[in-house]
Amino acid sequence: MTQGTAHIQPNGKKIAKTVLMPGDPLRAKYIAENFLENVEQFNEVRNMFGYTGTYKGKEVSVMGSGMGIPSIGIYSYELYNFFDVDTIIRIGSCGALQDNVNLYDIIIAQGASTNSDYVDQYNLPGHFAPLADFDLVAKAKAQADNLGAVTHVGNILSSDTFYNADETFNARWQRMGILGIEMESAALYLNATHANKKALGIFTVSDHILRNEATTPEERQNSFTQMMEVALEIAD
Repeated sequence: MTQGTAHIQPNGKKIAKTVLMPGDPLRAKYIAENFLENVEQFNEVRNMFGYTGTYKGKEVSVMGSGMGIPSIGIYSYELYNFFDVDTIIRIGSCGALQDNVNLYDIIIAQGASTNSDYVDQYNLPGHFAPLADFDLVAKAKAQADNLGAVTHVGNILSSDTFYNADETFNARWQRMGILGIEMESAALYLNATHANKKALGIFTVSDHILRNEATTPEERQNSFTQMMEVALEIAD
């Protein structure tokens, strides 16, 4: 285990084997303050807050990833390869694409399609499909059902573009059954696979892209508690 990197400086504080990773560092702070006990902050570099504590006696860390594949690509790579983390569960918001998916529903990302070139670094002789760890998918679905959450399991899109000049972009991904769009999970799944580690993305639907429905920033930061509870319950 390294003493620190340019992006993560624990200064002797422990990082758990399982890390919950929202995009927003303030969501990480919210989880630490409202769900964890015996909390210690292990990172504040670039205001990318990271905390370790216990949840029902289990040691769990939570840390922001920032926005986009380059950002989570750095943080998840370092957690897996430099800090001995075994599992990262991304908890975030996404925009829905399918008619049967509604605001506040939970999407469990079995796969993460992408328009990113992140996979090119592996120089594979074909197209690789980034997938979540199946055991985590199954546990998350069972836990979400126990909580009475409306869930959807399937393929999401990790997009490099938030504002896309191609006006047909969303409709074409909808046609291929993509449940929702976010911006990070493909890199997380690729890093996990390459490091022989585990990863999962769990999302609360914050907006419906085709209906112009949306939640507020405050709701995204503080109100997506079912998703947080699912991730905490399945943390090893």
